[in-house]
Amino acid sequence: MAYIELKRKSLELNFKYLDERFKKYNKNWGVVAKILCGNEIYLKELVRLNPMEIHDSRLSNLEKLKKLAPEIQRVYIKPPPLNGIKRLVACADVSFNTHIKTIRLINEEAARQNVIHKIIIMIELGDLREGVMGEELIQFYQDVFELKNIEVIGLGANLNCLNGILPSKDKLIQLSLYCELINARFHSNIRWVSAGSSITLPLLAMKQIPKGCNHFRIGETLFFGNDIYHNKPVEKMKQDVFILATEVIEIREKPVVATGLQGTNLLGESPEIDLSQLGEESTRAIIDLGVLDVNPTDLTPVDPDIEIIGGSSDMIVLDVGSCKKPIRLGDEIRFTLNYTGVLTVMNSDYVEKKVV
Repeated sequence: MAYIELKRKSLELNFKYLDERFKKYNKNWGVVAKILCGNEIYLKELVRLNPMEIHDSRLSNLEKLKKLAPEIQRVYIKPPPLNGIKRLVACADVSFNTHIKTIRLINEEAARQNVIHKIIIMIELGDLREGVMGEELIQFYQDVFELKNIEVIGLGANLNCLNGILPSKDKLIQLSLYCELINARFHSNIRWVSAGSSITLPLLAMKQIPKGCNHFRIGETLFFGNDIYHNKPVEKMKQDVFILATEVIEIREKPVVATGLQGTNLLGESPEIDLSQLGEESTRAIIDLGVLDVNPTDLTPVDPDIEIIGGSSDMIVLDVGSCKKPIRLGDEIRFTLNYTGVLTVMNSDYVEKKVV
């Protein structure tokens, strides 16, 4: 059986590194936990770290979090669906918003539940995902400002999420200026300018973050210890928070080249066949994991001598002929995963979740 393990010490080290870094630069931050897919075992590990706030994009995950740690601020990080407003107000302290109609419905529900719901207004800065257009912002805020059960605590933006547009000093200055303009015009006190996600983090050291941008939402860098902007690991962080392990269920010497009339496989692919290797053999291992659980392209074997050949619904084939230590039936093969890999594995009921 396959399982994914979360290494507690690696997660703690990464969290402390980020927390100290943000304190050094006098910035606030929250943990984006959507990659955990609401798994309570892993959410408890996150709660142990005592973050100021936890962000998620699924109401069901925030509902679990409210039961586990009602004292931690919960933030819903996408425009809320209209049919989920009642649940939103009940489980989230803060939500990201881009439509006045939605905010008015939140205001009505917040009045019924006798709470003040906090919002961050998301602004479009060029990546063309969610966000109010800049020229609409003044009127938009004026309409929101009149709602009694809504408190605007921040302006925010997302970059690099859809079209790969990178954050820059100019774009972040623009976001800060929007906040200054609104505070001056309406005599308001918007506290946060939420500069972005893990992609924006490296700009701190590059001194490209304006003073006014004082809030970050960090997920990928926390869990993977990577610098997304420069596509490289962060030296003082751990890259092994998540490890996937699975068992060898077949191992045999087999030809390297498939033979016969070729069509398409289960995934609709026609894998390229290199006839120059005709007659060669290698050791092939099949592991107890398939594309129902994870795309093989999202996996990297911990042993660099193992090569991933491909996969079907419930099995992945490896070439282990170059391994220095012989692989045997029943042995465990371990992998690191990228962000998408962890996300899909966390959604698989067939992969056990463990904490080390």
